[in-house]
Amino acid sequence: MYILALKGYEEEGAYAVTSDEGEQIVYLFLDKDDAVRYAGLLEADDFPEMSVVEVEDRNAMRACEQHGHPYYIVTPDDIVIPPRED
Repeated sequence: MYILALKGYEEEGAYAVTSDEGEQIVYLFLDKDDAVRYAGLLEADDFPEMSVVEVEDRNAMRACEQHGHPYYIVTPDDIVIPPRED
């Protein structure tokens, strides 16, 4: 499983998407290529450079739960694009 983190700040935490309700949702990617593609889309939208970080599945889910962050497991069948800032 893979997460995104700001390059140089990988130990600080994972990138999260803000839902319409204002919740911070962490994307957990099953496929590394999907994580790399999403990071590229973020950078194309002028986000800072992201790193793709491999994480152990259970540890990542447990960390999200302990910190009160919902998570979404992005499968190869999912299509996710970064939200647009208005």
